[in-house]
Amino acid sequence: MANTKILGIEGLSPDQLRFELQRGGRFVVFQYCVSVLILSFKRSSPIYFVRSGENPAGKGIRYTLLTAVAGWWGIPWGPIFSVQTIYRNLSGGKDVTNEVTAALASPTAPVAPRPADLSKVPAAR
Repeated sequence: MANTKILGIEGLSPDQLRFELQRGGRFVVFQYCVSVLILSFKRSSPIYFVRSGENPAGKGIRYTLLTAVAGWWGIPWGPIFSVQTIYRNLSGGKDVTNEVTAALASPTAPVAPRPADLSKVPAAR
């Protein structure tokens, strides 16, 4: 996770990020599916930070649309992965807040280029 880009935290100080997490902000990933004949691939987006009150499904709409267009064509997994992916994305994506805050708070986490020093962000409760 050290080299993972987190979208939506640009310009936030560690204190502002902690405040947003306490208000109900969360980190989410979206899925997408692309199929070609008998091959189907289900992948995850970068991590997005969704502030309290924001609609997470709106941030994941590009992945939902990509799946709706390109995900169905692989037999048999294309339709199965596409339905799963579209459902998850429209439900707000996969919440990875606990994993991200634990990685950011870990003193042994490898140092990676980040917009701000987030090493002291507490885990969300």
